[in-house]
Amino acid sequence: MATRTYTFLIIIEKEPEDPGYFANSPILPGCFGAGLTVEETRQDMREAIALHLEMLVEHGDSVL
Repeated sequence: MATRTYTFLIIIEKEPEDPGYFANSPILPGCFGAGLTVEETRQDMREAIALHLEMLVEHGDSVL
């Protein structure tokens, strides 16, 4: 099985009333991440994207 590499835009925003950050990807509706730091949020989003893509493949949906 060939490995593919994808690049997804993510948007990280400061939570207005919490100490952390929130992230989403406009191209992957329903895929979100969060963390106390920008780097933690970025890593959480990487994991969320990987799980999101895994579910798309399992359900036979197109990744892009």
